[in-house]
Amino acid sequence: MSIIIRLKRIGTHKRPFYTIVAVDSRKKRDGRVLEILGHYNPREARERVTFFQEKIKAWTKKGALVSPTVKSLLKIHKEKE
Repeated sequence: MSIIIRLKRIGTHKRPFYTIVAVDSRKKRDGRVLEILGHYNPREARERVTFFQEKIKAWTKKGALVSPTVKSLLKIHKEKE
């Protein structure tokens, strides 16, 4: 089973909101998730990204891949700190 950390859209029409999730790479974008790892709100001005760093590290140690979009969000968040 190949695990990937990616975004799952849960927002409504023209009001996007995403959760950062660990999911089997063969599942649909909004399919069953293994674990919720954080949130991303592109419409928010201040706190756009919140995530659980320990959980993300644990999944990557288990061999999970990180999608390019999530990787860029983590990089931006790290630069702000």
